[in-house]
Amino acid sequence: MIRDEETIQALVATVERFVAERLRPLEQQVADTDQIPPDVVQDMRAMGLFGLTIPEQHGGLALTMEEEVRVMVALGHTSPAFRSVIGTTVGIGSQGIVFDGTPAQQAQWLPKLATGEVIASFALTEPGSGSDAASLRTMAIRDGDVYIVNGSKRYITNAPQAGLFTLMARTDPAMPGAGGVSAFIVDAKSPGISLGRPDKKMGQRGAHTCDVIFDNVRVPAANLIGGKEGQGFKMAMRVLDKGRIHIAAVCVGAAKRMLADALAYAAEREQFGQAIGEFQLVQAMLADSQTEIYAAECMVLDAARRRDNGQSVATEAACCKLFASEMCGRVADRAVQIFGGAGYMAEYGIERFYRDVRLFRLYEGTSQIMQLVIGRNMLKSQR
Repeated sequence: MIRDEETIQALVATVERFVAERLRPLEQQVADTDQIPPDVVQDMRAMGLFGLTIPEQHGGLALTMEEEVRVMVALGHTSPAFRSVIGTTVGIGSQGIVFDGTPAQQAQWLPKLATGEVIASFALTEPGSGSDAASLRTMAIRDGDVYIVNGSKRYITNAPQAGLFTLMARTDPAMPGAGGVSAFIVDAKSPGISLGRPDKKMGQRGAHTCDVIFDNVRVPAANLIGGKEGQGFKMAMRVLDKGRIHIAAVCVGAAKRMLADALAYAAEREQFGQAIGEFQLVQAMLADSQTEIYAAECMVLDAARRRDNGQSVATEAACCKLFASEMCGRVADRAVQIFGGAGYMAEYGIERFYRDVRLFRLYEGTSQIMQLVIGRNMLKSQR
């Protein structure tokens, strides 16, 4: 749902200029240094990018899902690490508070998230709990007016920069599975929180992940999201449904960027006396990529509009995440192929994108988990 076409077009155009003029020239620097320049992060704050999904009464832009998708496609035209700076605050790190937080929780944290003063992280995955999120072992045991939290989390995006963690922890040790899991807002400066070494990853340098260890961390009972135990897993699934549409949109943007680079190269690179783009087998790779990008974008927009209309989109979100992330990988592979030997060389940037976009098929639910979600939901509809 687009509330005002002129306004969203202006926002998208602003993001496109920011990508073209500020971010793309810095891609190699970020890859070399593994750091996003602080002035770029400050520019993102000034543009309001940290508050895209925060309600207006708390200082955000309160974008609809369709509006968010259009902005993410535009931001996806550069290295994914730049999107990751705002990603957890715009998405999975904040949305549990937006959806289910008490008025006091929202008033305390959402204005700080909207301005980027505080960066949010989503602490769900554990060393022994990834796709099987209901098996998590981090414990939060009630002790008067606080919960004592012990456990560790793994691969937590933006943890080194986080000001708060949206934490999933088990509050009922006697209840296995999802029913014993609750969600908490945890101030990252709380005593007892320590961080592991930043992970060395295949790609997405500049986007940081690490382990987060909770050692007898005292979390006020008032920070239990929604004020009710046992609702954490349901909240996490709602947050991830939205996040999967968001990631699918980023996949579309990244694929468009890679295809544009491959098309430009195919039009200028000559072999056998003509541009390689004149060869039909190269055209086939370009055409397949364009077709799949178009299909993915249509899927993402449709799912976004359904969500804006109040429909349940668990299946559609999984379909988008599955198709768009796999599509993005195929486009990356074809782009390297079109560049030929140059595509394997760092100076052209395509090999970096090839590595960067591989993560899209893994986080916020692997492709195989998406298949399971889709299949199970289909079978449920027949009962």
